Amino acid sequence: MKMIVGISGASGTALAMKFIAAIPREIELFIIISASSKIVAKEETGEKIESKLDKLIENGRKITIFNANEISANIASGSFDVDMMAVVPTSMDMLAKISSGIADELISRTASVMIKEGKKLLLTPRELPFSAIPLENMLKLSKLGVIIAPPVMAYYAKISDLNSMENFIIGRWLDSLKIPNNLYSRWGS
Repeated sequence: MKMIVGISGASGTALAMKFIAAIPREIELFIIISASSKIVAKEETGEKIESKLDKLIENGRKITIFNANEISANIASGSFDVDMMAVVPTSMDMLAKISSGIADELISRTASVMIKEGKKLLLTPRELPFSAIPLENMLKLSKLGVIIAPPVMAYYAKISDLNSMENFIIGRWLDSLKIPNNLYSRWGS
């Protein structure tokens, strides 16, 4: 199985790294890093996003990394054999591009391909509050079959700290992509 993960420039690049680490090792990953995500990661975590990905690769993960300006990458083609894509986090700019069909860089291009090929696409809009513009973009994409899953808290999962909250959110994202996990306490368990 193959999966693309786009990291756009919204707050939450640490959550993106944790999401990538939670994806089962048998799934081959293709990671796209936007220029703005590099800035946000450095600001939020004090580390370069590439350094965090290099640690995963050193631990034996099969990961191919692309910069968002590599528009001619193999993953930009509908003929590339990939199963699903997630954009974590999804900035409002990226959400608007995908909703409008603007494919001027690799994340929005591969998202456009996922939609046209009828493959799973998960977007994780990271904003608070949402104005009518991103809400309309999310509705439009949802009607096309795109999974819209902002990082929203839930208290039934017996959340006790930030790590538990992040595990719940990541677990629900993996659930949405039909990737088995046991990162959180499910309702009634």
